[in-house]
Amino acid sequence: MKVAVVGGGGREHAIVRKLKESALVEKIYVLPGNGGIARDAECVPIKATDIDAITAFAKEKRIDFVVVAPDDPLAMGAVDRLHAEGIKCFGPEKAAAEIESSKAFAKDLMKKYSIPTAKYAVFTSEKEANAYIDASPVPVVVKADGLALGKGVIIAMSREEAKTAVAEMMRGKFGASGEKVVIEEFLTGPEVSVLAFTDGKCVVPMVSSMDHKRIGDGDTGLNTGGMGAVAPNPYFTDELKAEAERTIFLPTIKAMAAEGRAFKGCLYFGLMITADGVKVIEYNSRFGDPETQAVLPLLNSDLMEIMLAVEEERLTEELVRFSDGFSCAVVLASKGYPEKYETGYPITGNCEEAEVYCAGVKDEDGVLKTSGGRVLAVAATGATLAEAVEKAYRESGRIDFKNKYMRSDIGARALAAK
Repeated sequence: MKVAVVGGGGREHAIVRKLKESALVEKIYVLPGNGGIARDAECVPIKATDIDAITAFAKEKRIDFVVVAPDDPLAMGAVDRLHAEGIKCFGPEKAAAEIESSKAFAKDLMKKYSIPTAKYAVFTSEKEANAYIDASPVPVVVKADGLALGKGVIIAMSREEAKTAVAEMMRGKFGASGEKVVIEEFLTGPEVSVLAFTDGKCVVPMVSSMDHKRIGDGDTGLNTGGMGAVAPNPYFTDELKAEAERTIFLPTIKAMAAEGRAFKGCLYFGLMITADGVKVIEYNSRFGDPETQAVLPLLNSDLMEIMLAVEEERLTEELVRFSDGFSCAVVLASKGYPEKYETGYPITGNCEEAEVYCAGVKDEDGVLKTSGGRVLAVAATGATLAEAVEKAYRESGRIDFKNKYMRSDIGARALAAK
């Protein structure tokens, strides 16, 4: 099969590496990819959001299967366009992708179908939102309704901070994404990320994971796209997994089908384990980043076979097998991320016992150089979580570039929990 993967980050690199293992796959294109991914597949300079060009390329090259990985092209209807041309895809169509592209839609869905989540209200009026904030306990959570590059969620510690967040969102900080805001109660407890394969009827959760979103050790500083992840998440016990499957995973898939928006692809469940049980914090309509870099190294099954089964609506639990081991992915970033940082520095070294997934990397005359905030992720597996963490950090030390920065405590919370 000739396969095209849409996207250009570390998540896409992890997907490409796993697809390369499949005997079904003979050629992989990545649109647009990056300099590091180009060592594993043929990269084509087509933006992930250029749906016309993606569709034309798929037709011209007679692509058998397209994996649409990022949120923006999914929300724009990339899968719908490709399906209209008779091209098989992995990823939800636009109506189903709204579970991520509209937080208001997702919250209303959960309310309608009694899926446990935080109490909330939706506003298009700044005045009404402020009145609600005045009547709400703090902290309170303010979310832009639409996609905002992971930056549209503010945990406001005061009512003043919450009102400022509402004003910024509604006055254009995130464009049209902030014209509507969701205000939620603040929940506390361990967070869990669960990626799940689903063909619209059957849902098969992957191993759970724990993301580390803040830039600094001890979960301090600014939020980022994710500085590392470990899998499985020790807080997510078999008992809690059974509860989530009963109250969240299956009900969500059934709710989407009942709404005429059957979800096919990878559905990301951002969960919190509260004193009142497991609740949904957010949905994503695709593989998470960097969770994918920690989860896929543990997948023993053929990813291409699973994706075909999802598209053809014949997914079964037996198709999806994970190892009993553990994984740790450490992100190496450019110093200054997620604010100002410099790029263009050569990347040296290689890893002997870990996977290296490239994100902000370009190739200049055969030399890999930094080109983004999150440069790459080093992912290692082990029989124990401690072994996976130790190996990931040891292997991360083998790679160097100017202004290299990484957290030193990825996995520390998980190890303490165990």
